[in-house]
Formats: sequence, C-alpha cells, structure tokens
Amino acid sequence: MTLRGRYVEVRPLTSAAYADLYAATCGAEDDDLWVYRPVPRPTSLPTLWMHLADQVESEDRVGFALVPLEGETAGRAAGLATYLNVHPGHGTIELGGVLFGRSLQRTRAATEAVHLLMAHALDDLGYRRFEWKCDSLNEPSRRAAARLGFTEEGRFRRHMVTQGRSRDSDWFSVVDDEWPALREAHRRWLAPDNFDAAGGQVARLADLIPAAAASS
Repeated sequence: MTLRGRYVEVRPLTSAAYADLYAATCGAEDDDLWVYRPVPRPTSLPTLWMHLADQVESEDRVGFALVPLEGETAGRAAGLATYLNVHPGHGTIELGGVLFGRSLQRTRAATEAVHLLMAHALDDLGYRRFEWKCDSLNEPSRRAAARLGFTEEGRFRRHMVTQGRSRDSDWFSVVDDEWPALREAHRRWLAPDNFDAAGGQVARLADLIPAAAASS
C-alpha cells in the first residue's frame, strides 16, 4: 500500500521508479551514497534495474520508493527503503536499505518517510519491535537512528561482508511501549507550524523526544 504524508509518499517499489531513482542516486558524484550498500554505485540504468529487481521479486522483503511532494524532485522517486527480516510470529521487523538521494537528504520529507514506515509497522500491523541496523562505520546512519529515537543495543562484530570488506553492524531498535512517545515527538516535529517560511525547523526533533518521553 502507499503511505501518504504531508511531505512525502512511500510507494511500493516497482520498475516505474527506476529511472527517477537512477537520476537521484547514481550520478558521478554519488559514489559516497553507495559505500555501505551491498553493491557499488550502478553506472547504468540496467545495472540499477538488476540490483533492484531482487528486492521487487523477493518473497521476504518489501521495497519502497520515497517520493517527495515538495522541492526540486516533487513527484519523482528520490530514495529507497525496505522492510526486511520480517517475523510476524515474533512481532519483529527491520527497516533497511535506506538510501536518500541528495535532494531528499536532511529534509522533512526524509524524516516523514521513516516515520510513516515505523507507524505502519507498529500501529497498523501491530509489530512489537522495529529494528535499524547499519555498518558501524556509517556515521550518518548512526546519527539518524539516534535522532529518530532508536535505542542503541550493541555491535555485532564481523557480522557480514559488504563489497569485499568485513563489516561490523550496530543494532538499534524501538519497541512497542516506547513508540507512543516517539510517535508524538515525530508528529510535533513534522507539524507545519514547526517550520518557518523558509522551511527551517523551529524545534529540533532531538529536543522534542525527551519531552515526549517524560510526559508518556
């Protein structure tokens, strides 16, 4: 299903989004976006197509295209995210494979996209645990998890091999009884009145999360 917010739509990933995603994430200056992904930056649309086809056809993961509703790429896919390690019997689900094109980075659309996926899993589908894992060297991903209110749980050493390099993975989570306070903080940050006329934030999300947690 498509998840629609104020600033972004989270749509099921299909081949219709591939050309936009290639333009948003695979430019000559975008090598750094792919450092921590399973494959290096695709240098052609067919190469990206082959990489993403595995997600579309997978039976154990669900891929999404992130489509901002404002800004220079409004209406065009500018990022990716995936539900994986889905275990309904245990009530656990992971958000992984998050990739924001440069036009989507550090925007309220990017934050709202993750919020919508968290809310769908924890509120609509009733999962008990929402996971976020990243390469221990991926400092932007570590900061994003902390900003969104995830709890850091530890480091799995030599967890996997990525692009020929041994990777340690840092694990983060939000569990169901923590979610109501985080959900409220996210909503307060995403509210239109938290942004000035130029789109700058009035209150930081990091400052709203402690206040929401204290009042829960």
